[in-house]
Amino acid sequence: MNDLDKLAVQTRWFLALLVGFENLALVSWLYIAWQLDLSGYILWPGIAAIVLIGGLFVALIGGHQVLKPIRTVWQAVLHISPTDHGVVAPDLQKLHYGRELLVNLIGQIYQLNNIASSQASADQLEKTDLKNDFVATNMPLPLVVLDANEIIVFINSAATKYLQKSAEELIGNSIYSVLDMSFPNEHTFDLWLNDVKMNNVTAQNSWERVRFGLADQHSLQFDLSAYYNKDNSRGYETMLVLFDHTEQYSQDDQAVSFIALAVHELRTPLTLLRGYIETFQDEFSGKLDDELSTFMHRMAASGEQLAAFVNNILNVARVEDDQLTLELHEESVKDVISGAVDNYILRAKVRGIDLECNIAEDLPTAALDRVSAYEIVGNLIDNAIKYAGNSNKIIVSAVQNNEHLIEISVQDSGVGIPTNVVPNLFTKFYRNHRNRAQIGGTGLGLYLCKALVTAHSGHIWVRSEEGKGSVFSFTVLPYSQLADELKSGNNKDITRSAHGWIKNHSMYRS
Repeated sequence: MNDLDKLAVQTRWFLALLVGFENLALVSWLYIAWQLDLSGYILWPGIAAIVLIGGLFVALIGGHQVLKPIRTVWQAVLHISPTDHGVVAPDLQKLHYGRELLVNLIGQIYQLNNIASSQASADQLEKTDLKNDFVATNMPLPLVVLDANEIIVFINSAATKYLQKSAEELIGNSIYSVLDMSFPNEHTFDLWLNDVKMNNVTAQNSWERVRFGLADQHSLQFDLSAYYNKDNSRGYETMLVLFDHTEQYSQDDQAVSFIALAVHELRTPLTLLRGYIETFQDEFSGKLDDELSTFMHRMAASGEQLAAFVNNILNVARVEDDQLTLELHEESVKDVISGAVDNYILRAKVRGIDLECNIAEDLPTAALDRVSAYEIVGNLIDNAIKYAGNSNKIIVSAVQNNEHLIEISVQDSGVGIPTNVVPNLFTKFYRNHRNRAQIGGTGLGLYLCKALVTAHSGHIWVRSEEGKGSVFSFTVLPYSQLADELKSGNNKDITRSAHGWIKNHSMYRS
């Protein structure tokens, strides 16, 4: 006999026992009434009371006992339910009625629940494992996923193919040790990530023109997009997506290189022309009439302008190839600015503009690459002359600001700059569409200024109002503020590159 049949037999005997007790009570009442010769007024109400009370007793006790197994199963099911009902597990040791059936039945329920939980955990694990994620694995864009310690925990096939490294070489390693990325400015990925880890729960950012060198000396160039999610439950804290633009950016670089090559050929004839002009100025000084003197000044100014153009093109090419090296020495700011201004006095004079210098007397010495500092100030003065409009004065000033940095400014009261143009001013090849047809230029001067200023550990910015002029300012470090360990043995110079901020945002080169 199985457990269910045993329960059925127990139930029938229990109900029969209850009915038997009721019938025994009724027979006992009839016997008492017969012995006492009770009248019908007492006999029949007694019989009715026994039948009514006995029926209720059988229903209550019988119903409770019959439903007890179902109640026990119900209690076990609610106990293991995912929703917390506050129901404790049934105590099977206290069961007597249908104990064998309930122990087996509830044991089966618990076993099925364990199987379902295990399957759900396995399904969830499979779902959270990016190796089994169809979208992540087959996404055509390179995808790299990092944990909280910047360790690569997943990389899809597109990324391994693009980076020409196997998944085994990448997974389990720090992103910084296997992907030595170079950025076009000081706003690198690791600086951003360190900042958002301290200040944000989620964040996203993107970088353009990121470089990664391959083993065959070939460089990949791409845009990088990152998403950060603090304390992600799956352990996927940072996701990186790479957008390949190697061909496009290489074409840009090649265009600059081609222009630089072509411009380089101008240096020899340009040097000869400037030499002849200087010779003529010396030989004919005081012998020419006003008109011819004006022509001579304009030729000299044009020669200087063309020389500045050639230098800009060549230096931008060096910046792009990470070949422009700066040697920072302890320099007098006044001497450097005065030297740069002297180179543009003639050109400004031809345009009817006075160059005025306001240099604070108490300025400390600065850590400067003299040639690059000339170029920064010269480009800013050149721009001020171009966009001077009807103004007749440009002011070059230098002070020590509230942050104890040396701040150099070039101010004009010319045409000014529209507000929507300002954010793009320091972008390579950018020209304001409103006046680029009227005013010549390459769109490289301010780009080069930013690269050189940043390599000096400084910042460059502009304040401008359309129709009222502009003030371009940049900062450089006082020489005394440089850390001693960054100075060379003679404490006189530091070598830096104007390009190539890598993963640890180091701009220093040995």
